[in-house]
Amino acid sequence: MQIIVDMNLCESHGQCVFAAPEIFSFDDDDHLAHEAAPPDALLGKAEKATAVCPVRAITVSPAAS
Repeated sequence: MQIIVDMNLCESHGQCVFAAPEIFSFDDDDHLAHEAAPPDALLGKAEKATAVCPVRAITVSPAAS
């Protein structure tokens, strides 16, 4: 799977960090960081993070082949 975060939309609310800490985190400057290609086993958490993002900045798509 591939995770894309539109940083022009992201307001760092952090809901994705709470929903999927294995994928999303904040760096030392409180900017959102994420794993761009997490294991497929984390798909459920990635989808939950997408759903809870208040500005809809997260997109989950299949891995590029």
